[in-house]
This record gives sequence, structure tokens and C-alpha cells, in this order.
Amino acid sequence: MLYWVLKNVVVGPWLRVLFRPWIEGAENITKNGPAILVSNHVSFSDSFFLPLAFSRHITFLAKSEYFTGKGIKGWLTKSFFAGVGQVPIDRSGGRASEAALRTAQRILSEGELLGIYPEGTRSPNGTLFRGRTGVARMALESKVPIIPVAMINTFEIQPPGAIKPSLGRVGIRVGAPMDFAKYYGQEEDRFILRSVTDEVMYAVQTLSGQQYVDIYATKAKELIARGLPADVSNVGSED
Repeated sequence: MLYWVLKNVVVGPWLRVLFRPWIEGAENITKNGPAILVSNHVSFSDSFFLPLAFSRHITFLAKSEYFTGKGIKGWLTKSFFAGVGQVPIDRSGGRASEAALRTAQRILSEGELLGIYPEGTRSPNGTLFRGRTGVARMALESKVPIIPVAMINTFEIQPPGAIKPSLGRVGIRVGAPMDFAKYYGQEEDRFILRSVTDEVMYAVQTLSGQQYVDIYATKAKELIARGLPADVSNVGSED
């Protein structure tokens, strides 16, 4: 209920008027049945604009820190993110990763759309970085298609560190669903998982037009913090 109210009454109408979001490829979103929406992540505002584009409810996997704050501010933050369709996951790895996978499987088993940012964190500079293979494992285990999505111009209106967005048009491009049925049953093969993930990230890059750098966004943030270019020449190969 809160999701509908925020999208259609409280937040959505203002976003539509102020930012005039446009969409290409809306027909690629299935009208029913489970699927994973895989998007680039360049701005805090991505999770606000993406649900506006589709009539179907989208559930996002979000970092657990959004749900663990203390006091009134923590309660408001938790209530807001729950209201816009986000569920918390622990990104520390190990058993936490397994728990995130189980959460995703539950959402997909209910026939819902699951939204994932496979880079794992927002891009620090607008570049598209390497995807985490969890998205491939979710798709293969749940036997669902992956739909690539690109957010356009959200980095320009609200780059990392910006408290509020500046005015500008926001776009969303949606690619055709990607079927990986030929790999079903091979979700334990890390080479298959990497191949599927890379194929999905290439589809996102084609839609977004971003520069792609084959390192993880977390490593890119570390390099930028040290005053170094965020590219593969500084890190060598990564699994």
C-alpha cells in the first residue's frame, strides 16, 4: 500500500513534473511472471525513477544499512525504503550472500519483478564497472529471464555526494529479456556465472553508452580515494 501511495500520490507526480522522465523499450517488461531487472547504478535517485517507468511492482535488494539506523531518523529511513519496495540484504559475503540469494528466490517464486544493481554499489564517476556474479546465480537457480536496464542522466542530476538532485530530464532504456536456459543446472560453475554476468553487463553498457572498466566499483572507489585513475592498469586481473 505504501509503495502505491509513494509512487502515485506523494513522490511520483512531483518527479514526473520536475524531471519529465522518458522511457524506451517499456514493452520489454513482461506483464506477469518473475524476472530480474538488472540496471546500472550511478545515482541515489535511480531507485526512485526506475519504478515510475513500470506499472508492475519492483522489489529491490538494498544494503542492510538503510534498515538499521537508530532513533527517529533511522525509523523514517527504514520506513521509506520499505515503502519504495526495497528489502535489506547483508553484503558481507559468506552466509550473508546465501541469505540474499534465498531472499531473491522467495521474491521470484512469488512471480515478482526483482531489481538488482550488479555493480554492488553506486558508480563513483559515472563509469560502468564489473558485475557481481550473484545476479547470474539468482537467474539460473530461479530459472527466470534477466532484463537489462539503463538509467540515463541520473548521474548528471545527482552525482555521489549531492544531497538533492538538480533539474534535468531522466531517461530509462529497457533491453529485450535475456534467456539463459542453456545454463540451467550449472549455477555452481563459476566460469558460467562470470560469462552470464559479463554478457548482461555488456547489454547494460550497450543501452547506457557508458564507458566500461573491468574492475569492481568498490575497488574503483578505493583508487579514486587515493588519487589514482579507476582503471585496470592499477589492479591487475580480478576474478
